[in-house]
Amino acid sequence: MAVLDVRPPNAPTLRTSKTDHYVGVHRVFCVGQNYAEHVAEMGGDAKADPPIFFMKPASAVVASGKTIPFPPATDNLHHEVELVVVLQRGGANISEADALEHVYGYATGNDLTRRDIQAAAKSKGAPWDMAKGFDNSAIVGTVHPVSEVGHLNAGAVTCSVDGETRQNGDLNQMIWSVPEVIATLSKLVTLEPGDIIMTGTPAGVGPIEMGQTCVCEIDGLSPAKVTFEA
Repeated sequence: MAVLDVRPPNAPTLRTSKTDHYVGVHRVFCVGQNYAEHVAEMGGDAKADPPIFFMKPASAVVASGKTIPFPPATDNLHHEVELVVVLQRGGANISEADALEHVYGYATGNDLTRRDIQAAAKSKGAPWDMAKGFDNSAIVGTVHPVSEVGHLNAGAVTCSVDGETRQNGDLNQMIWSVPEVIATLSKLVTLEPGDIIMTGTPAGVGPIEMGQTCVCEIDGLSPAKVTFEA
C-alpha cells in the first residue's frame, strides 16, 4: 500500500451565505490593470491587451473578520478592493457565452500588496510574486451564490481604513468583464472547481499601517474586513 510521507495542509475554505455551507479554495488568480483610473495612478496604459494575470497561493486566503500580523519585509502595504469570482466548474478554452455557467458565486476581496517590493521588482524588470503572494495577502468575505445575488456587473466598490473612505468605484468600470476574464484565463490554463479570481481594483489604492482596520465593500455582498496587529 502506498504511504504518503509528507502531507500538505488542507485546502482553505470560505464560508458561504448558506448556513453551514463552504467552498474549498484550489487556486487564486488575480487580474491586473482592470480599472482605467487605477492603471493611470500606477503609471500604466489602460489599453493594455489582453488582461494581465498573476497568482497568489491558496494559503494566502484569509476569511473576513480576522486580525492578522502585519506582513514582514514591507514599509508600504497597500489595500486593493476587488470582486472575487468563485468557480464551480473547470475547463479550458471556455467561451465568453458559456463563462458564467462556471461561476458558483461572488465575494468581496482585498488584494493586499507590498507596494515597495513590487516597485523595486518592476524597476528591474523582475517578477513581483513576493509583492502579491505572501502570507495572508488575500482577504475574502462570505461567498454569495449566484442563485442568491445573480451575476454582478454594476454596483459600488469601496474600501475604507479606520472609517476613512479610500477607494470608491463601480463594477461597471471594469475594462474586462467577468465572462471575458474567465474566457481569456481558460485559454492560458485549465480552470478547476474551487479556483477563485480576484478581478482587479479601482483607483484610490493606498497604505495601511499596523493597528489599522481595513473594510472592503461591494453592493449586494458581505464585506471583507481585516485588522492588523499593532
